[in-house]
Amino acid sequence: MAAGLGFKEFSVGDILTAADANGYLASQTVMVFASSAARASAITSPEEGMFSYLKDTNTTQYYSGSAWVSIGGASPLTTKGDLYTYSTADARLGVGTNGQVLTADSTEATGLKWATPAAGGGKILQVITASSTTSTTISTTTFTDTTLAATITPSSASSRILMIVSQQFFLSRGSAAQGLKIRFVRGATSIVSMSPSDYEAYYWETGIDATPRMTYNYSFIDSPSSTSALTYKTQAAPMASSSSGFITAQETSAPSQIILMEIGA
Repeated sequence: MAAGLGFKEFSVGDILTAADANGYLASQTVMVFASSAARASAITSPEEGMFSYLKDTNTTQYYSGSAWVSIGGASPLTTKGDLYTYSTADARLGVGTNGQVLTADSTEATGLKWATPAAGGGKILQVITASSTTSTTISTTTFTDTTLAATITPSSASSRILMIVSQQFFLSRGSAAQGLKIRFVRGATSIVSMSPSDYEAYYWETGIDATPRMTYNYSFIDSPSSTSALTYKTQAAPMASSSSGFITAQETSAPSQIILMEIGA
C-alpha cells in the first residue's frame, strides 16, 4: 500500500481515481509514512484527529491540534521503581534512593523529583549515651575535665542538642566550708554561663569539715550549627583548695552519665 497523500476534501462531481482511493482513502484509515519527516512533507497542515503510522519508529500517532502524540509505543521505563512521567513527551523518572520521597518541583522537566525529606521539627533524631566510673580527684580551683564526655555528629546544622547530665561528686576540705563549681563544654567552648559567671554552676557546703556527697543533675539545649563530630563534657573544680580542699568526681567508682539527644529544628 502506498504512503498516504495527506488530507483532501472531495467536492460534488469530483471523479475518484484509483490514486485518490489509494492515497486518500485506503492509506488514510491510518496514514502510513516512512518517517515523521516524510509525514511533515506530505501533510503541511494536519487536521486535529488525524492518525498516522511511522515505519522507522513503529509508532502510531494522532494529531491533537497542536502536535503529533504517540499512542502506546515502547515504555521508557528501564529499572525497578521507575515512574512513567511526561515533559514534552513520555519520560522516565528513575527510582530514588532509600528514604527519599517524591516531591513536586516546577523547575524539573517532568515537574517531579526524588528528595530527602526534611527533618521533622521537634523530633528526636538520635540519642547518644556515655558514662564514667573513673574516680577523678581535682585539687586545683582551675576547671578540669571530669572524664564524663560523649560525642555526637548532628545530621543537620539546624538541629539542637539536648544535653542531660547526672554526675556524682564528693567534696572535702578540712575545718572549713567547701563548694563545687561545674561547667558544661562543647569542644573547648563553655556552653553554660550562670551567675556568678566565674562559677557558672556551683554548690556550697557551709558546714565545718565539709565532706558531702552529692549527685548533680542538669540539662541544657545547645544550638551548635554544625554537622561535625562534637564532644560534650563536664569540667569541675573545688571552690577552695586551701586546708586540703578537693573534690572527686565518681568517688568510689560511683557511676555518672551524660545523654545527648539531637532534636530536629
